[in-house]
Amino acid sequence: MEAEAQQPDLWNDPEHAQSVMKNLSAVRGEVEDWQKLTQRVSDALELAQLGDESLRPELERETETLESEASQRDLAAMLSGDYDRGDAILAIHAGAGGVDAQDWAQMLQRMYLRWCEAHHYTADVIDLADGEEAGIKSTTITVAGRFAYGYLRAEKGVHRLVRLSPFDAAHRRHTSFAFVEVLPQVEDEHEIEISADELRVDVYRSSGAGGQNVQKNATAIRITHLPTGIVVTCQNERSQLQNRENAMRVLRARLLAMKKAEREEELAEIKGEFQKIEWGSQIRSYVLHPYQMVKDHRTEFEVGNASGVLDGNLDGFIEAYLKANVGNGK
Repeated sequence: MEAEAQQPDLWNDPEHAQSVMKNLSAVRGEVEDWQKLTQRVSDALELAQLGDESLRPELERETETLESEASQRDLAAMLSGDYDRGDAILAIHAGAGGVDAQDWAQMLQRMYLRWCEAHHYTADVIDLADGEEAGIKSTTITVAGRFAYGYLRAEKGVHRLVRLSPFDAAHRRHTSFAFVEVLPQVEDEHEIEISADELRVDVYRSSGAGGQNVQKNATAIRITHLPTGIVVTCQNERSQLQNRENAMRVLRARLLAMKKAEREEELAEIKGEFQKIEWGSQIRSYVLHPYQMVKDHRTEFEVGNASGVLDGNLDGFIEAYLKANVGNGK
């Protein structure tokens, strides 16, 4: 990569050059991290061999830190898919449950934004459709950072909430559903080629809570991919060009996911194990009444602190999913 980066004609193709430099920076950073960790282990071993009891507290603290880092690297080693190291697009869609489901979709949006913040990922809401009374109908978030897609792909599926409804005058227990969609961002535009004559582009005024500057001009974009019928909207930027670029990013990601799903279905049918997953098969349940519990139905991992999970503490679920699926290509 460094040899390619030093080629005098590299910047004749700026897009390719940027991709090369980005990949080089990521790999160089990973190599440097391993070198630093190796050196720290070596230093700790040297201190331990001195046999100086006064160094024991410092060594114990360093050992705990090194064990924690080793555990994180063990998890990262499971992220070996084609897009695991890259950025992600996360979309949330309210399902069955009316106002409660729309409120649930907004709770999930907050949960993922908190998780991104805790992991120092850059998260941008690029599209948001408000609910009629409360909550949101749908939202699309871009998440940028190392391994963003690799971690977040564990969240794809239907999420179920059981609670006493704040929108029910009788305060009865309600069950709500929301679908979380996780897509890899496509770095190479040549990977998914889209012809201009395959698109219908509509421009309209934003209906979101973006203030007068957003709503005054027609900047919101709706792109329909005619061959597949996929519709993508983006309305959160003031610039029509920015909204169009974001919408195209989401469209490429959805087309890639469709292509990947078709390949997986074909392989599964050949193996005789294909079974289509429908909307109703939730991956995780969040119970707030009559007791508190969050349980992932794929791994059986569960915690009693539902509030902590809704505040973005998802690492246990993600780790359990990755460990359960490592090596089988999921």
